[in-house]
Amino acid sequence: MAATFTSPSQLLPLELVDKCIGSRIHIIMKNDIEIVGTFWGFDDYVNMVLEDVSEFESTPEGRRVTRIDKILLNGNNITMLVPGGEGPET
Repeated sequence: MAATFTSPSQLLPLELVDKCIGSRIHIIMKNDIEIVGTFWGFDDYVNMVLEDVSEFESTPEGRRVTRIDKILLNGNNITMLVPGGEGPET
């Protein structure tokens, strides 16, 4: 089996996610809910643990914001990760 090497300028997706640990991250979910929190860890399935979380949900009455101390997100429901993102514009 031949070994493959990546050049120093290449960054694999999970390496980028790993570099975000300890910082704020903006997550867009499949159901159009947006989550912003401090990213503390993830596994091979990109299930994520976040603290100090704000959940933004669009409703017919307007945008609802829910504050959560700590959550575990299922990686199957994540559409996009925005490192350093502070959430949707109000």
